[in-house]
Amino acid sequence: MGSEEEQKELEEEIEYLTTAEFLESVPPNQLVHISDLGRGRKYHAGGYKDDVLNTPEIQLHCSHEACNGNRFFRYIGHGEIVLRTSRQLLYLTHRCSNCQKTVKTFSIAARIDEQRNPTGELYKLGEMPPYGPPTPPILLKLIGPDREIFLKGRRCENQGLGIGAFIYYRRVVENQKNRILKEIVKVAEKINAPDQTLKTLKAAIAETQFQKALDMSKDAIPESLLINGHSPVRLLHGALSKGVHAMSDEECLDFASSVRVVLSELSDRLAQALKDEAELSKALSTLMHRKNG
Repeated sequence: MGSEEEQKELEEEIEYLTTAEFLESVPPNQLVHISDLGRGRKYHAGGYKDDVLNTPEIQLHCSHEACNGNRFFRYIGHGEIVLRTSRQLLYLTHRCSNCQKTVKTFSIAARIDEQRNPTGELYKLGEMPPYGPPTPPILLKLIGPDREIFLKGRRCENQGLGIGAFIYYRRVVENQKNRILKEIVKVAEKINAPDQTLKTLKAAIAETQFQKALDMSKDAIPESLLINGHSPVRLLHGALSKGVHAMSDEECLDFASSVRVVLSELSDRLAQALKDEAELSKALSTLMHRKNG
C-alpha cells in the first residue's frame, strides 16, 4: 500500500501541460509531460484505448495581411496517428483557420505512457516558422542591413542560448549605431531640440568607438523617446558594456532579452514620433492650401 501511495504522490508532483499549451508556448529542445497526449479510439475486436494522438486547435500569431494577430490554427494532417510507448518522431502541420494561407509545422518526438493513457511525453525538436513572437517590422527596418544577424540572435534567445544571443544583438547595435542615432536626430530636429542636443548627437555619430558614442549620446535623447523616463541609449549602454566572459549564460540571456525589448520599444517610439510629425505636416499643408485657395 505504501508503494502505491508513493507512486501517487510522485505522479502528483509531475507538472503536466496540455498538448495545445506545449505547441503554443514551449520552446524547442524541451521535454514536457503532457496530460492529454492521447485521445480515445475503439478497436475492431472490441475495447477502447486513449492512444491516438490528440491534435487540438491552437492559437498562434498569424502574420498574413488578412490577420496580423492571434488566430486559431487547425491540424491539417491526414488520418489518425497511433501513439507508441516507445518514442516516435512526428511532423504536425497546422493552418490558420482565418486566412487559410499561413501554416506552422512542428517537429516533435512523442511517447505515450503505457499504463496511464492519455498521459505521455512530448519533446519539441523545432518549428517552422521558428518559435517565438514575430519581430516587429519597424524594428527590422531600424536595424536594416543586419536583419539576418538580429534574427540569428532571436533564434539563440528562443533556444535559451544566452551568450550567442547577447553577442549577436551587441553586434547589431554596434554595426547600426549610426543608423539608430540618425533616426534619433530626425526626431530631435522635428521637435526643434536645443542646438547643443543636436551637436551632441551628431558628434556621437562621428565617434568611431562604440561605447564612447553611446556614452556621449545617452543624455541627449528627446523626451518622446524616453522609456518610462529612462533614456533607451543609456539602457543599451549599461547592458552592452557588460563583458560576455564575465557573465553566465543565464545572465547573458537576461541581458540579451532586455536589449531586444529596448530596441523594439525604441523603434516603435521613433516610428510613432516621425509618423505624428508627418501627419501634422500633412494636416497643416492641407489647411494652408485650403486657406490660400
